[in-house]
Amino acid sequence: MRETTSYSALKKWAGRLLAAILLGGQVLVHLFSKKINHQNAIEQMSDVGAGSLVITLLTAISVGMVFTIQVSREFINFGAGSAVGGVLAIALTRELAPLLTAVIVAGRVGSAFAAEIGTMQVTEQIDALYMLKTDPIDYLVIPRLIACCLMLPALTLFSIITGLLGGMAIASSFYGISQTAFLDSARNFLEVWDLCSAAIKAGVFGGIIATIGCSWGLTTTGGARGVGESTTSAVVTALLSIFLINFFLSWVMFQGIGSAFLKAV
Repeated sequence: MRETTSYSALKKWAGRLLAAILLGGQVLVHLFSKKINHQNAIEQMSDVGAGSLVITLLTAISVGMVFTIQVSREFINFGAGSAVGGVLAIALTRELAPLLTAVIVAGRVGSAFAAEIGTMQVTEQIDALYMLKTDPIDYLVIPRLIACCLMLPALTLFSIITGLLGGMAIASSFYGISQTAFLDSARNFLEVWDLCSAAIKAGVFGGIIATIGCSWGLTTTGGARGVGESTTSAVVTALLSIFLINFFLSWVMFQGIGSAFLKAV
């Protein structure tokens, strides 16, 4: 009985994942052939960006401080204390900032998308939109997708800056690394491509969060219980997708041997 239930749940999850992929294709078609609801897009951008800013910055400054503590105590022993700022900058731009920001937004915004649209689905508000000759993809999905794809890179940039400031405060206060040396190291290690890669990753993650959250909401069944299940499943699926896609993006963008340290030296 338990195996049958697990198989049924897996089959349902696979079907919803396929529906999310198809929804992503529909969204691309609609983006180029339909008129965007600018008012809805602006409202969603405010919710995704401003609503997630505080928790994103708190996470970034905490990660920057902890990372600096762990790196500084080891680098100083090897006489490489001046490279701490550069190592933190690379870690934040290439991985930590876009990934952690996406995790935060997936938990906060992705769940909200699934719950809100799922509630509309089970209460037949989606059917009402069709009766009013309003396409749910244009009215509900595309504004959320645009908001996530635009706000995730902006939040990631703020995360990088905040994480560097937090790391600099720890490095100068507890490890005797001057702020000038810290910032010079960050500037010497970073390249324009590092910032571009962070923006690309964040934009892709934003698209994943919006598509999965909206798709899980549109495929919700079973009343209030179904809404709760959709919300949880949407967040878990979005996180798994983000981690998987992050691996492939990192492999494509940064495969081979790096030279940031050699250039800085």
